[in-house]
Amino acid sequence: MHVRKRPSDPDLGTLRRAAPQLRHAATAARNAATAAALIGGRVRPRLESPLPAGGPMEQRSESESASSPAAPARAGDYELHYRPCVKRVRVEYNGTWIADTTRAVVLHETRQPPAHYIPKADIRMDLLRKSRHQSHCPFRGDASYWSLEIDGQRVENAAWSYEAPYRGAESIQGHLSFYRSRISALYEGDDEVPFLETNVASLHANPLAGWLLKDAWKAASAAELARQFLGFLRGSGCPVDRSTIIIPTLHPQIFASVLVWRADAAEIRTIYEPHDILRQPRFADSPFAPIIRGAGGVRRRLEDADVKLDFPVVRDLHREGATDYVAMPFRFSDGQINVVSLTSFARGGFGVAHLGQIYEVMPMLGRLFEVHALRRTATALLETYLGHDTGKRVLNGLVKRGDGEHIDAVIWFCDFRGSSSLAESLPREVYLEQLNRFFYCMAGAVLKKGGEVLKYIGDAVLAIFPTTSGAEAACRRALQAAALAAERVAALNGAHPDAAPMRFGIGLHVGTVTYGNVGVPQRLDFTVIGTAANEAARIESLTKELGQVLLASAAFAAHVPGRLVPVGRHRLKGLEGEYELYTAPERDLRSGAAKQA
Repeated sequence: MHVRKRPSDPDLGTLRRAAPQLRHAATAARNAATAAALIGGRVRPRLESPLPAGGPMEQRSESESASSPAAPARAGDYELHYRPCVKRVRVEYNGTWIADTTRAVVLHETRQPPAHYIPKADIRMDLLRKSRHQSHCPFRGDASYWSLEIDGQRVENAAWSYEAPYRGAESIQGHLSFYRSRISALYEGDDEVPFLETNVASLHANPLAGWLLKDAWKAASAAELARQFLGFLRGSGCPVDRSTIIIPTLHPQIFASVLVWRADAAEIRTIYEPHDILRQPRFADSPFAPIIRGAGGVRRRLEDADVKLDFPVVRDLHREGATDYVAMPFRFSDGQINVVSLTSFARGGFGVAHLGQIYEVMPMLGRLFEVHALRRTATALLETYLGHDTGKRVLNGLVKRGDGEHIDAVIWFCDFRGSSSLAESLPREVYLEQLNRFFYCMAGAVLKKGGEVLKYIGDAVLAIFPTTSGAEAACRRALQAAALAAERVAALNGAHPDAAPMRFGIGLHVGTVTYGNVGVPQRLDFTVIGTAANEAARIESLTKELGQVLLASAAFAAHVPGRLVPVGRHRLKGLEGEYELYTAPERDLRSGAAKQA
């Protein structure tokens, strides 16, 4: 084929100079014609969707074909028509013809501008490079993308194609379509196809759009949003019977939030899948794994005799009598890929109108899911790095230096004895593993018994047990945490008899502290400060000197009468006077001995 400028072609320089005037005239004529038709009641205004005709979730600005009328569409319907273009179609970029064909196929899609699909044989494929980007359309299949490289310039993802289109879209196999915003011009015959102007009014033909604008924002959580969305789908005639929505999250323990919906269940189920799910067959062998990695989507018409049963979930649904299964990605604004799957047991499965309406609103719906996901991520990260109660306080607005309050609490301070010598004698990875085991024993026990871990200070842990339910209850929980910590240390020491035994000290005190933000405006810390916190740290520092695992102040011991025994009066480093200190009997600590050398 020849895709260079032919002798009969208009001079490209003339076209370039005249293009603004031609576009202006064409736009004015089209607007006048549309206005006249609207007044006469013959035409509904059309909206260019944020979804391209080529690939889902891609922003585009396309052109209306003056010689190719739009497909008929009733309000609420979504239709597709593939028609051969009767005119010669050419694509030009910066004075170079990229494509020239008389065999184009034009896709007419509801609320979309016509898309011209051109056979590869009539395209300068030597100027195109297949990119790694992929997307999915539930009624056309997985879209591949092509970047244009010409005259030292690269236009990313300038075109798309469907290498293995679904049934009904076979006529565009082996064809490419170009984004109008990423080329210089597209011609039908001698006429440049003008850009389509957006008209927001026609979006209301999709009933899901009305729900998004009116009700979706009211959902207080991702689960509630999913329940409302799927309930509205089913109520509007879409035969969806089951759905799963997977939203990966930023969390040290959780890989993704999974929302599971069934039409016959009253509530939506939320599952928090751990990171090791990635190695388990139920995820690795599912359609979700390749989709999250960017492979596109999956559509299986389960009633077809030749249906591809290539995933365990597809085989299971086929045995259950399901008729249609769709799994497709939707993206967040940062590019994160999430997945929604839909299953139908109705005869015929999902129609084009059902999937088209969903496909059309998924970018907007994805933004609502993103809002809920971001809030959950913020909450989870604040709780992970600051603690449950502290994180909640920061999220609720205590963010300025000096924000905080005075609270009464049990203060816990513990230390990993001999940590410095271990750091010098052990390989770094081995030492870090040992340190994390210590934190598991100590901080894990505090959390288990309802305490709040405020921070790790080198090899030490600072925590509190607020006295909101009474000082006696808080002191009892702190003693229970100490016993559990000692039990865990004993178990670890027993499991590693050849290693140096883990040794520790715990100091407990009760008093009033300031609980809030300290630091500089650019770097704040939410913690406890005050005399009581200093006293707890000084009490712990005496555990090694007195050969005790645990020491507590007289103020603490007064709230748990009979549980502790005195060890005399002692001076605390840097503080005035002497302090009466107490320890726990051996029976209350499970380390094997209340005293350590």
